[in-house]
Amino acid sequence: MFVKTPIFIQKIFPDIVWKKRSFKKEVWLTFDDGPDETITVFLLDLLKKLKIKATFFLVGKQIQKFPEIVKRITEEGHVIGNHTFTHRNGWLTSNKKYYLDINKAQELMHTQIFRPPYGKLGLLQLRKIKKNFKIIMWDVFSWDFKKDIKLEKIYSNVIDNVENGSVIVFHNNPNSFKNLKGILEKILVKLMKEGYSFSTTW
Repeated sequence: MFVKTPIFIQKIFPDIVWKKRSFKKEVWLTFDDGPDETITVFLLDLLKKLKIKATFFLVGKQIQKFPEIVKRITEEGHVIGNHTFTHRNGWLTSNKKYYLDINKAQELMHTQIFRPPYGKLGLLQLRKIKKNFKIIMWDVFSWDFKKDIKLEKIYSNVIDNVENGSVIVFHNNPNSFKNLKGILEKILVKLMKEGYSFSTTW
């Protein structure tokens, strides 16, 4: 999988938000898969410390486990998006089951943005989902969840590829916790020093 989503892929699917058009130095910081009782609290504490707002794409079954964390996410001014109820792969799931999974998650939140787990959607799924949601992908993928990745590589994946309007993906799950504890603050501080602000307006 790519770190920087190729332009030709973005052009093939223009109805999907890969990055935002912006003439300002601003990026869209996103976290997938939460909430989680450990890493989400870490993320929220760090974002509060740095006065940064982000978008959290949440999984319905995790919302049911940690509703108080979801409440904190919204109370602190962050945005939430639908990431299905059970983190289903659209390529491996029947359309009917996939739509039901999205709707089940939507009952736990009120959002108009959706990100497919693994970034995988069938064409029919795309056509139907875009009628009700703005589909958000990314143009910078951090690979923060890889067990054997070096912190310096996560850092360069983001810093070397970010540009005005970039949508950056990190993960809000136990697989990424150790890596994000080690490098996320450094990445965010570097972006701030380079003059980037953080938007949640989709």
